[in-house]
Amino acid sequence: MNRQIIAIGGGGFGRNPGEGIIEDYILNQSNAKNPNICFIPTATGDNEAYKNNYYATFTKLNCNPVHLDFFKRTPDLEGLINEQDVIFVGGGNTKSMLAVWKEWGLDLILHNAYKNGVVMSGVSAGAICWFEQGITDSWSEDLKVMDCLGFVKGACCPHYDEEPQRRPSLKKFLSQKVLESCYAVDGGCALHIQDEKEYKSIAFSKNKKSFHVEFKNNQVVEDSFPVSDIY
Repeated sequence: MNRQIIAIGGGGFGRNPGEGIIEDYILNQSNAKNPNICFIPTATGDNEAYKNNYYATFTKLNCNPVHLDFFKRTPDLEGLINEQDVIFVGGGNTKSMLAVWKEWGLDLILHNAYKNGVVMSGVSAGAICWFEQGITDSWSEDLKVMDCLGFVKGACCPHYDEEPQRRPSLKKFLSQKVLESCYAVDGGCALHIQDEKEYKSIAFSKNKKSFHVEFKNNQVVEDSFPVSDIY
């Protein structure tokens, strides 16, 4: 069973509802002709406008879109997730999101779905959550490294080219050996991982990349992944 994670560094329907470029790519990675997709907006507290942007985008594409609320009456999670071909996790507060998921056992349900071939995707918080660790702005002060779900090894940093504190913060974490290495993803790009071993960049805006970043000989070394342009 093909296991897939599509981690978006920034952009997509949250910013550009109706555009649907990276969203169409994600749907096409499923084997289903008319895939079922579930949006999980926990990281924004189930924000209504975010859900509206989701439906404005995915109702134009070949799929059956639903969403999962945690801050209303919560449905049968296992039943809902097991019906899906694709999961899309929204951005927001990663720490709060994972705390809610673990309280409800959604982390384990998603892991089983991932192992069974459900495509796991998302942006920002929804990108880093699949890794062992993520660089997050969940706290109001500096960026921090936090433990995530560990579906794939390593750490991930989104918004790599979009937010000025991202590159210097990652350099600090690497130079201080808080992290050995990190995957970093630009806005307008996604890192597509298959079976925890194949990595490629999917650029849905111009000149966007994702990288494996290390600290060698007292400097940051960024190795970019092969890029497929889809814009």
